[in-house]
Amino acid sequence: MILHTVLCHLTDGYDPAELRDVMAGLGELQVEGFLWFKHGINVDAEGKTPQYGYGFVCAFADRPALDRYAMDDGHRALGARLVALCHGGADGILVSDIQTGDGA
Repeated sequence: MILHTVLCHLTDGYDPAELRDVMAGLGELQVEGFLWFKHGINVDAEGKTPQYGYGFVCAFADRPALDRYAMDDGHRALGARLVALCHGGADGILVSDIQTGDGA
């Protein structure tokens, strides 16, 4: 399984309704191997990412599923909308893809 983690440095004037719509759209994507999606406020308990106030995590069955997601037209359109909400555009988004090694 791969955990796809995205943290967002939202602009001061971002539109909360637009962010909700983007998150809802991402959660509704129909991509083979896309297992689940969760989003919310970054509580930053360790004080490492204070500028990244919001984020999401989703899980993929394997690398081909993550690749399908990356190429999905719906994901790309939603991603462009998310980029527009972030400070510095794409520079305001931090992404990691963690291979967990488990099959579930």
